[in-house]
Amino acid sequence: MRVYMYKDGLARFATVAYKTPAQSNMSNLFMHLTNYAINKDNPSYQQNVDEADDNVGHKRSYAAVIQQLRGVHGDEAIDKMVQQMQDIIIKTMCIAQPHVHHLYRSC
Repeated sequence: MRVYMYKDGLARFATVAYKTPAQSNMSNLFMHLTNYAINKDNPSYQQNVDEADDNVGHKRSYAAVIQQLRGVHGDEAIDKMVQQMQDIIIKTMCIAQPHVHHLYRSC
């Protein structure tokens, strides 16, 4: 099995700052979900209109998010975070592999 990580992917953000779920905010979908279909209806939704400036709005490129995080936290911390993300992806694929293999063989 080979796993590829697409570096030009998208990161979506909720339109309301996240708070730990509580009875008072559980129904606020704008806070807990990043789905475009939900957040586009929030008046504070910011759509990026300039593809050259992809670090603006509630939907951004993966590269822009990583670059912004590097500016805040430094290269070493973000390199470690990216490595940890890759480890999680690989472990998830290893868990799914037997099921995927079975489905592949069934078809």
